[in-house]
Amino acid sequence: MSDAASGAPVRIRRALLSVSDKTGLVEQAKKLAEKGVELVSTGGTSKLLKEAGLAVKDVADLTGFPEMMDGRVKTLHPAVHGGLLYLRDNPSHVKDAETHGIGAIDLIYVNLYPFEATVASGADFETCIENIDIGGPAMLRAAAKNGAFVAVCTDGGDVDKVLEEMDANDGEVSVALCRKLAAKTYARTAAYDAAISSWYAAQLDETAPDWAALGGKLQQSLRYGENPHQKAAFYVTGEKRPGVATAKQLQGKELSYNNINDTDAAYELIGELGAETPAVAIIKHANPCGVAQGASVIEAYRAALACDSTSAFGGIVALNRALDEETAKEISQIFTEVVIAPGADAAAEAIFAKKKNLRLLITEGLPDPASAGRFVKTVAGGFLMQDRDFGRITKADLKVVTKIAPTDQQLDDLLFAWRVAKHVKSNTIVYAKDGATVGVGAGQMSRVDSARIAARKAEDAAEAAGWAEPKTKGCVAASDAFFPFPDGLLQAASAGASAVIQPGGSIRDDEVIAAADEAGLAMVFTGMRHFRH
Repeated sequence: MSDAASGAPVRIRRALLSVSDKTGLVEQAKKLAEKGVELVSTGGTSKLLKEAGLAVKDVADLTGFPEMMDGRVKTLHPAVHGGLLYLRDNPSHVKDAETHGIGAIDLIYVNLYPFEATVASGADFETCIENIDIGGPAMLRAAAKNGAFVAVCTDGGDVDKVLEEMDANDGEVSVALCRKLAAKTYARTAAYDAAISSWYAAQLDETAPDWAALGGKLQQSLRYGENPHQKAAFYVTGEKRPGVATAKQLQGKELSYNNINDTDAAYELIGELGAETPAVAIIKHANPCGVAQGASVIEAYRAALACDSTSAFGGIVALNRALDEETAKEISQIFTEVVIAPGADAAAEAIFAKKKNLRLLITEGLPDPASAGRFVKTVAGGFLMQDRDFGRITKADLKVVTKIAPTDQQLDDLLFAWRVAKHVKSNTIVYAKDGATVGVGAGQMSRVDSARIAARKAEDAAEAAGWAEPKTKGCVAASDAFFPFPDGLLQAASAGASAVIQPGGSIRDDEVIAAADEAGLAMVFTGMRHFRH
């Protein structure tokens, strides 16, 4: 048997081509034919190659059976799989192949039916089912198993690599390349099956199927992960959700691991606020430094920056409207890593073009905060999987629990603060006023400490801006989870909060409500929490 690392080079004499995406196929097939490679093909692929003037043998000529059942059955035959699977250095295999007239297939190029794209297009159930490839994965896996003798290609780039080696080695391909292609093939078919199984589970509304599979395509090899000693890469699933994975980068350096993570957090937060009112979020280490709505994008940016201008240095800026020249000039005044927005005008792009290291990402849309999806986190020996937090609260859902009811302005600010708090690491306290955050306390072990930190941030902002007092005076406060004791609530009151929004549900709710009444606060319960870890 051949050694995986040191086997003899593979000479390509016959290639089987059967692809759904035919981009560049004719040119590649011509190059193979020029090297004396016999071409075998199926259906539409065969028709295209013949129309290009190439000599092509139909798979039916190998199998003795025509394509049938609307093309569902065409390659599932020993003449095909035997040609892919038999070991060329095993006398018994060679004898079987000779006895049954099975010729070797040395190269196979199959890109699978576009199942992922079909699902993403919103196609109906039956259409999605018809775009599940059966023969393709079977052939690919067979060829990959026999990687010491077969070059297996799942996309045009693989074919180009094979052609390069054939050019350099008189029609031969190294076993090293064949093994590399085989490994890629199993990952591709695994990701394909993962997409199918995930879609099918969703159709059946199975939240915890017996087996769960994850798959993705390499988008970018990263220089390192969170830290320089960690290797990392960015994979995409094909989900068409506006954000960092689907955005077009107009300028700047490649995104880093931390850039991608923080930009995703920023754009998910800005999506939470919708597109009705101009809004800006500034993110650092996946937490907001400041978030604001305004009459214009520039007003929203200035208000968001005012919340914590110190932490905004080196941050991520997300907008829910197209970037304009005035806002671009303002953002350019401090060091910013990434700006992500649904669009940008030419003047804004010209401003940023002077900032060579600033990345500008354009999404052409906002993520829907209410849409379904899943969130996955690895743990030792496994992974946790849950729904994306698509919980939404409206004014109609709020329950006033104090003697004083919030005003209409307070209700608007309470809902704004609540939506921001959903995107802040727990424990969370967010102070907001007039549609802007004025203090954010994130990720503390104690909710009281989060309330203190948010207040201190507001004091620092007031000192930096030269204001007479912090903007927390008369603000509202949001807590991502209930107050287990009155102390966190009272800390918010001491910072200047006049109204509070929280989930409720503590065994000491009565004590907390009594404390709110005594402090003259208005308080509403949402009945929903937003832990974020």
